[in-house]
Amino acid sequence: MSLSLSRNARRFEHRESLAHQRTAWASGDYAVAGNALQIVSEELCETVNLCQDERVLDVAAGNFHASLAAARRWCEVTATDHASDLSNRSPQRAEAAALGVRFVDADAEALPFADQSFGAVVSAFGAMFAADQERAASEMIRVCRRGRRVGLANWTPDGFIGQLFVTVARHAPLANSGASPFAWGTAERLEELFGVYGSVAAATRHVTLRARTPMDWVDKLRAGYAPVLRAFAALDAARQKSLRGELLELVARFNRAKDSTMVVDAEYLEVVVTRR
Repeated sequence: MSLSLSRNARRFEHRESLAHQRTAWASGDYAVAGNALQIVSEELCETVNLCQDERVLDVAAGNFHASLAAARRWCEVTATDHASDLSNRSPQRAEAAALGVRFVDADAEALPFADQSFGAVVSAFGAMFAADQERAASEMIRVCRRGRRVGLANWTPDGFIGQLFVTVARHAPLANSGASPFAWGTAERLEELFGVYGSVAAATRHVTLRARTPMDWVDKLRAGYAPVLRAFAALDAARQKSLRGELLELVARFNRAKDSTMVVDAEYLEVVVTRR
């Protein structure tokens, strides 16, 4: 009886975590942080070496950057995400739909597709935020054909975005059970997650984030990027001021601009898993 209760408790906690994630990511506009990331998906699709008419799955599609990149290479693309995310991205969804992308409401941990349904599976800064990392990894591998590739772009823990989340979490802890999502940005964790399924190749890359001024970027992030928006909403005025100041200090630490603008190179890991 106690074992059964324990299992039920774990299932309940997992469902609660999923529900919290869906609410968090639906509460803002990912485009505030994500519009600079199209180049990441273009490069990822080149590395995965997508071919015309290949069936491609984009997991936790977000703003559909990877879906768009694959569709521009004349692939047959399916984009998955939570229903709220798919419906809230109307302009990006319209652009993807015009290129023939199909949309499916699906969690990364329970993909509603048969084994080996796709010639390639990609996820740009999406699957790394799954509540159950092992399950998400196994699902992406399961739906990928043998001998084909899973391509990922994951923020590193020590890079700009990884440190941004560390800064925010000091003021308003982010709900997440288990290992940090940014562990997906380390070779060791990737080997744990995917090594049993095939070969894992990872390379450190950077994408440049630009803004008129650091203050402009931080304030746009605060107003529209869901995890940061929710963190500020949970704080009183004094703590909001403190968090904003720390975010500006973080930008200053990474900023390579020589004038008043912001030019930050955000580090990520580009990963290709070749399934055995």
